[in-house]
Amino acid sequence: MSEQPMDRAAAGRFVETWCANWRKVDIDAVVSHFAENAEMRSPLALKLTESPVVAGVENIRAYWQKAYGHIASADLKILNWSWDDTIARLTVWWQLGDARASEFMDFDGAGRVMRSEAFYGK
Repeated sequence: MSEQPMDRAAAGRFVETWCANWRKVDIDAVVSHFAENAEMRSPLALKLTESPVVAGVENIRAYWQKAYGHIASADLKILNWSWDDTIARLTVWWQLGDARASEFMDFDGAGRVMRSEAFYGK
């Protein structure tokens, strides 16, 4: 991901790349979009780490390796996405099998994810 501010067009490209990386379960590629001091929050993180928040890019990488490293590929489908330029927030609605989720990502001025949070449902 280039170190440029995010806008709607860049957000659309990000969603395509993000989805392709998750379909390949290329955790290093997904993590490459995160700032060093990023935080992510997830109900799954609570189950696997006893904390809903994973802080720092290397901890995020380790968490995703633990959660998804054993999977070779995933049939992730993007249902929709939206970009809020005022607060630099991308929200993505996606589906994997029967599981549906929404996830928001807040970006810094260099176009890196600073904070993300996932919400899961059926």
